Amino acid sequence: MSEKNTVISFYKFVNWGGVSKRKKNLERFCIKRNILGTIILANEGINGTISGKDQHINEVVEFLKTDPHLVDLEPKYSYASSKTFARMKVKIKKEIVTMGVSNINPYESTGEHIKNEKWNEMIDDHDTLVIDTRNQYEYSIGSFKNAINPETNSFREFPKWIKDNLEKLMIDKKRVAMFCTGGVRCEKASSLLIKNGCADVYQLDGGIIKYLEDMNEAESLWDGECFVFDDRVSIKHGLLEGDFSLCHACRMPIDEEDIVSDQYVEGISCPNCHGTHSEDRKMRFAERQKQIKLAKERGEEHIGKTYKTNAI
Repeated sequence: MSEKNTVISFYKFVNWGGVSKRKKNLERFCIKRNILGTIILANEGINGTISGKDQHINEVVEFLKTDPHLVDLEPKYSYASSKTFARMKVKIKKEIVTMGVSNINPYESTGEHIKNEKWNEMIDDHDTLVIDTRNQYEYSIGSFKNAINPETNSFREFPKWIKDNLEKLMIDKKRVAMFCTGGVRCEKASSLLIKNGCADVYQLDGGIIKYLEDMNEAESLWDGECFVFDDRVSIKHGLLEGDFSLCHACRMPIDEEDIVSDQYVEGISCPNCHGTHSEDRKMRFAERQKQIKLAKERGEEHIGKTYKTNAI
Protein backbone atom coordinates (compact mmCIF):
# COMPACT_ATOMS: atom_id res chain seq x y z
CA MET A 1 0.00 0.00 0.00
CA SER A 2 2.70 2.48 -1.01
CA GLU A 3 0.22 4.60 -2.98
CA LYS A 4 -1.86 7.39 -1.45
CA ASN A 5 -4.42 6.09 1.02
CA THR A 6 -7.85 7.44 1.78
CA VAL A 7 -8.43 7.93 5.52
CA ILE A 8 -11.89 8.33 7.01
CA SER A 9 -13.01 9.12 10.54
CA PHE A 10 -16.61 8.60 11.57
CA TYR A 11 -18.87 8.19 14.57
CA LYS A 12 -22.52 8.09 15.45
CA PHE A 13 -24.35 7.74 18.74
CA VAL A 14 -27.30 5.38 18.32
CA ASN A 15 -29.47 3.30 20.59
CA TRP A 16 -28.91 -0.17 19.17
CA GLY A 17 -27.91 -3.70 20.13
CA GLY A 18 -26.36 -6.75 18.51
CA VAL A 19 -22.81 -5.41 18.58
CA SER A 20 -21.24 -8.88 18.61
CA LYS A 21 -22.82 -9.78 15.27
CA ARG A 22 -21.95 -6.35 13.88
CA LYS A 23 -18.31 -6.79 14.95
CA LYS A 24 -17.99 -10.13 13.16
CA ASN A 25 -19.56 -8.93 9.91
CA LEU A 26 -17.74 -5.59 9.83
CA GLU A 27 -14.34 -7.06 10.63
CA ARG A 28 -14.69 -9.67 7.90
CA PHE A 29 -15.83 -7.05 5.38
CA CYS A 30 -12.88 -4.73 6.14
CA ILE A 31 -10.16 -7.40 6.22
CA LYS A 32 -11.30 -8.78 2.86
CA ARG A 33 -10.64 -5.31 1.36
CA ASN A 34 -7.27 -4.74 3.07
CA ILE A 35 -8.72 -1.96 5.22
CA LEU A 36 -6.58 -0.95 8.20
CA GLY A 37 -7.51 0.94 11.35
CA THR A 38 -9.70 0.72 14.42
CA ILE A 39 -13.48 0.68 14.80
CA ILE A 40 -15.10 0.72 18.23
CA LEU A 41 -18.60 -0.64 18.73
CA ALA A 42 -20.75 -0.22 21.84
CA ASN A 43 -24.42 -0.28 22.70
CA GLU A 44 -24.31 3.54 22.37
CA GLY A 45 -22.93 3.59 18.80
CA ILE A 46 -19.87 3.40 16.55
CA ASN A 47 -16.56 5.30 16.35
CA GLY A 48 -13.73 4.60 13.91
CA THR A 49 -10.77 5.70 11.86
CA ILE A 50 -9.74 3.50 8.94
CA SER A 51 -7.65 3.74 5.78
CA GLY A 52 -7.31 1.94 2.46
CA LYS A 53 -7.72 2.32 -1.27
CA ASP A 54 -10.40 4.83 -2.22
CA GLN A 55 -12.68 2.22 -3.82
CA HIS A 56 -12.49 -0.08 -0.81
CA ILE A 57 -13.13 2.76 1.65
CA ASN A 58 -16.24 3.71 -0.33
CA GLU A 59 -17.40 0.09 -0.18
CA VAL A 60 -17.04 0.11 3.62
CA VAL A 61 -19.05 3.34 3.87
CA GLU A 62 -21.82 1.85 1.72
CA PHE A 63 -21.76 -1.31 3.83
CA LEU A 64 -22.10 0.69 7.04
CA LYS A 65 -25.02 2.65 5.57
CA THR A 66 -26.98 -0.54 4.89
CA ASP A 67 -27.65 -0.50 8.63
CA PRO A 68 -30.80 1.65 9.17
CA HIS A 69 -29.12 3.23 12.22
CA LEU A 70 -26.22 4.51 10.09
CA VAL A 71 -27.93 5.56 6.88
CA ASP A 72 -26.99 9.23 7.51
CA LEU A 73 -23.41 8.53 8.61
CA GLU A 74 -21.10 11.36 7.49
CA PRO A 75 -17.41 10.30 7.43
CA LYS A 76 -14.65 12.90 7.32
CA TYR A 77 -12.15 12.23 4.52
CA SER A 78 -8.42 12.93 4.44
CA TYR A 79 -5.41 11.37 2.73
CA ALA A 80 -2.03 9.92 3.65
CA SER A 81 1.07 9.34 1.55
CA SER A 82 1.72 5.96 3.17
CA LYS A 83 0.05 3.34 5.36
CA THR A 84 -1.46 4.86 8.50
CA PHE A 85 -2.19 1.75 10.58
CA ALA A 86 -0.54 -1.63 11.13
CA ARG A 87 -3.66 -3.79 11.33
CA MET A 88 -7.46 -3.88 11.30
CA LYS A 89 -9.25 -4.03 14.65
CA VAL A 90 -12.94 -3.97 15.49
CA LYS A 91 -13.42 -3.70 19.25
CA ILE A 92 -16.45 -3.96 21.50
CA LYS A 93 -16.39 -1.57 24.46
CA LYS A 94 -18.80 -0.07 26.98
CA GLU A 95 -18.46 3.37 25.36
CA ILE A 96 -17.34 4.47 21.90
CA VAL A 97 -15.34 7.22 23.60
CA THR A 98 -14.70 6.61 27.27
CA MET A 99 -15.96 9.25 29.67
CA GLY A 100 -16.97 6.93 32.49
CA VAL A 101 -20.24 8.75 33.34
CA SER A 102 -23.51 6.84 33.26
CA ASN A 103 -26.80 8.17 31.87
CA ILE A 104 -25.17 10.40 29.26
CA ASN A 105 -27.07 9.87 26.00
CA PRO A 106 -25.81 12.05 23.15
CA TYR A 107 -28.38 10.55 20.78
CA GLU A 108 -31.02 12.30 22.92
CA SER A 109 -29.42 15.68 23.68
CA THR A 110 -26.22 17.51 22.64
CA GLY A 111 -25.01 21.05 22.12
CA GLU A 112 -25.95 22.96 18.97
CA HIS A 113 -23.62 22.26 16.03
CA ILE A 114 -21.92 25.41 14.72
CA LYS A 115 -20.47 25.76 11.20
CA ASN A 116 -17.00 27.20 10.59
CA GLU A 117 -17.85 30.84 9.81
CA LYS A 118 -20.20 31.24 12.75
CA TRP A 119 -17.69 29.36 14.89
CA ASN A 120 -15.04 32.03 14.25
CA GLU A 121 -17.47 34.75 15.23
CA MET A 122 -18.56 32.88 18.35
CA ILE A 123 -15.11 32.11 19.78
CA ASP A 124 -13.99 35.70 19.12
CA ASP A 125 -16.82 36.90 21.37
CA HIS A 126 -15.75 37.71 24.96
CA ASP A 127 -19.05 36.26 26.21
CA THR A 128 -18.05 32.78 24.97
CA LEU A 129 -16.13 30.28 27.08
CA VAL A 130 -14.13 28.17 24.58
CA ILE A 131 -13.14 24.71 25.84
CA ASP A 132 -10.75 22.27 24.16
CA THR A 133 -12.15 18.87 25.17
CA ARG A 134 -9.04 17.01 24.00
CA ASN A 135 -6.08 15.92 26.09
CA GLN A 136 -2.89 17.78 27.01
CA TYR A 137 -0.70 16.00 24.45
CA GLU A 138 -3.14 17.06 21.69
CA TYR A 139 -3.45 20.65 22.91
CA SER A 140 0.35 20.93 23.11
CA ILE A 141 0.78 21.07 19.31
CA GLY A 142 -2.20 23.23 18.39
CA SER A 143 -5.54 24.69 19.46
CA PHE A 144 -8.00 27.52 18.80
CA LYS A 145 -7.53 31.13 19.81
CA ASN A 146 -8.89 31.79 23.33
CA ALA A 147 -9.36 28.06 24.09
CA ILE A 148 -9.18 26.83 27.67
CA ASN A 149 -6.91 23.79 28.18
CA PRO A 150 -8.33 21.40 30.83
CA GLU A 151 -4.88 19.72 31.00
CA THR A 152 -6.39 16.25 31.02
CA ASN A 153 -4.44 13.08 30.26
CA SER A 154 -7.58 11.17 29.29
CA PHE A 155 -11.21 11.97 28.54
CA ARG A 156 -12.17 10.24 31.81
CA GLU A 157 -10.73 13.25 33.65
CA PHE A 158 -12.94 15.74 31.83
CA PRO A 159 -16.13 15.36 33.97
CA LYS A 160 -14.17 16.12 37.17
CA TRP A 161 -12.55 19.12 35.52
CA ILE A 162 -16.01 20.43 34.58
CA LYS A 163 -17.28 19.87 38.11
CA ASP A 164 -14.29 21.67 39.66
CA ASN A 165 -13.93 24.57 37.21
CA LEU A 166 -17.01 25.35 35.11
CA GLU A 167 -18.90 27.50 37.61
CA LYS A 168 -16.04 29.94 38.20
CA LEU A 169 -15.10 30.04 34.51
CA MET A 170 -18.68 30.97 33.60
CA ILE A 171 -18.90 33.99 35.93
CA ASP A 172 -18.58 36.54 33.10
CA LYS A 173 -19.63 34.28 30.21
CA LYS A 174 -22.98 33.64 28.51
CA ARG A 175 -22.28 30.44 26.57
CA VAL A 176 -19.91 27.50 26.15
CA ALA A 177 -18.33 26.52 22.82
CA MET A 178 -16.46 23.23 22.68
CA PHE A 179 -14.40 21.39 20.08
CA CYS A 180 -12.41 18.20 19.55
CA THR A 181 -10.72 16.38 16.66
CA GLY A 182 -13.78 15.01 14.88
CA GLY A 183 -16.74 15.77 17.15
CA VAL A 184 -17.33 12.60 19.14
CA ARG A 185 -15.93 13.85 22.45
CA CYS A 186 -17.91 17.09 22.15
CA GLU A 187 -21.12 15.11 21.76
CA LYS A 188 -20.57 13.53 25.17
CA ALA A 189 -19.11 16.65 26.76
CA SER A 190 -21.99 18.87 25.63
CA SER A 191 -24.51 16.25 26.73
CA LEU A 192 -22.84 16.22 30.15
CA LEU A 193 -23.04 20.02 30.47
CA ILE A 194 -26.70 20.08 29.43
CA LYS A 195 -27.48 17.36 31.98
CA ASN A 196 -25.83 19.54 34.62
CA GLY A 197 -27.97 22.57 33.79
CA CYS A 198 -25.80 24.50 31.33
CA ALA A 199 -28.29 25.82 28.77
CA ASP A 200 -26.25 27.55 26.04
CA VAL A 201 -23.84 24.88 24.80
CA TYR A 202 -22.35 24.78 21.28
CA GLN A 203 -19.87 22.54 19.46
CA LEU A 204 -17.84 22.83 16.28
CA ASP A 205 -19.64 20.89 13.56
CA GLY A 206 -17.33 18.23 12.13
CA GLY A 207 -14.57 19.04 14.60
CA ILE A 208 -11.09 20.36 13.88
CA ILE A 209 -10.68 18.02 10.88
CA LYS A 210 -13.59 19.59 9.01
CA TYR A 211 -12.46 23.08 10.00
CA LEU A 212 -8.92 22.53 8.67
CA GLU A 213 -10.35 21.06 5.47
CA ASP A 214 -12.75 23.90 4.68
CA MET A 215 -11.43 27.06 6.34
CA ASN A 216 -9.18 29.43 4.41
CA GLU A 217 -5.92 29.59 6.35
CA ALA A 218 -5.85 33.38 6.13
CA GLU A 219 -9.19 33.53 7.97
CA SER A 220 -8.47 30.65 10.34
CA LEU A 221 -8.35 31.01 14.13
CA TRP A 222 -6.53 27.68 14.47
CA ASP A 223 -2.94 27.93 15.69
CA GLY A 224 -0.58 24.99 15.13
CA GLU A 225 -1.29 21.44 13.99
CA CYS A 226 -3.93 18.86 14.90
CA PHE A 227 -2.97 15.55 16.50
CA VAL A 228 -4.49 12.51 14.76
CA PHE A 229 -4.58 8.93 15.93
CA ASP A 230 -2.54 7.23 13.20
CA ASP A 231 0.96 7.17 11.70
CA ARG A 232 0.60 10.72 10.34
CA VAL A 233 0.62 11.97 13.97
CA SER A 234 -0.57 15.46 12.93
CA ILE A 235 -2.28 17.35 10.11
CA LYS A 236 -2.34 20.99 8.99
CA HIS A 237 -4.68 23.25 7.04
CA GLY A 238 -5.92 21.57 3.89
CA LEU A 239 -5.48 18.26 5.73
CA LEU A 240 -1.84 18.13 4.69
CA GLU A 241 0.34 15.80 6.72
CA GLY A 242 1.96 17.64 9.62
CA ASP A 243 5.52 18.03 10.84
CA PHE A 244 5.25 16.04 14.07
CA SER A 245 6.31 12.48 14.76
CA LEU A 246 5.77 10.36 17.88
CA CYS A 247 8.06 9.37 20.72
CA HIS A 248 7.58 5.61 20.97
CA ALA A 249 8.61 5.66 24.61
CA CYS A 250 6.04 8.12 26.02
CA ARG A 251 3.62 8.47 23.03
CA MET A 252 3.95 12.26 23.00
CA PRO A 253 4.15 14.22 19.72
CA ILE A 254 7.63 15.55 18.98
CA ASP A 255 9.01 18.01 16.40
CA GLU A 256 12.41 18.62 14.78
CA GLU A 257 13.59 20.66 17.77
CA ASP A 258 12.85 17.73 20.08
CA ILE A 259 14.63 15.28 17.75
CA VAL A 260 17.90 17.27 17.72
CA SER A 261 17.82 17.58 21.52
CA ASP A 262 20.46 15.73 23.58
CA GLN A 263 17.55 14.19 25.47
CA TYR A 264 16.20 12.44 22.37
CA VAL A 265 17.15 8.82 21.70
CA GLU A 266 14.99 7.21 19.02
CA GLY A 267 12.45 4.86 20.58
CA ILE A 268 13.90 5.35 24.08
CA SER A 269 13.42 8.95 25.24
CA CYS A 270 12.56 12.52 24.23
CA PRO A 271 12.54 15.89 26.06
CA ASN A 272 9.04 15.03 27.37
CA CYS A 273 10.07 11.80 29.09
CA HIS A 274 13.86 11.97 29.52
CA GLY A 275 14.89 10.75 32.96
CA THR A 276 11.47 9.26 33.79
CA HIS A 277 12.04 5.65 32.64
CA SER A 278 13.66 2.90 34.70
CA GLU A 279 16.75 1.12 33.37
CA ASP A 280 14.62 -1.99 32.78
CA ARG A 281 12.14 -0.04 30.66
CA LYS A 282 14.91 1.63 28.68
CA MET A 283 16.39 -1.78 27.93
CA ARG A 284 13.01 -3.01 26.68
CA PHE A 285 12.57 0.15 24.59
CA ALA A 286 16.02 -0.36 23.10
CA GLU A 287 15.22 -3.97 22.16
CA ARG A 288 11.91 -2.92 20.60
CA GLN A 289 13.66 -0.23 18.59
CA LYS A 290 16.21 -2.81 17.41
CA GLN A 291 13.39 -5.08 16.21
CA ILE A 292 11.68 -2.16 14.44
CA LYS A 293 14.92 -1.38 12.62
CA LEU A 294 15.46 -5.04 11.63
CA ALA A 295 11.87 -5.32 10.38
CA LYS A 296 12.33 -2.15 8.32
CA GLU A 297 15.51 -3.55 6.75
CA ARG A 298 13.53 -6.65 5.77
CA GLY A 299 10.79 -4.48 4.29
CA GLU A 300 8.30 -5.61 6.93
CA GLU A 301 6.00 -3.79 9.34
CA HIS A 302 6.83 -4.15 13.03
CA ILE A 303 3.35 -4.66 14.47
CA GLY A 304 4.50 -4.03 18.04
CA LYS A 305 4.34 -0.31 17.27
CA THR A 306 1.25 1.08 19.00
CA TYR A 307 -0.61 4.37 18.98
CA LYS A 308 -2.96 6.13 21.33
CA THR A 309 -6.53 4.90 21.29
CA ASN A 310 -8.50 6.67 18.61
CA ALA A 311 -10.85 9.26 20.07
CA ILE A 312 -11.91 11.53 17.33
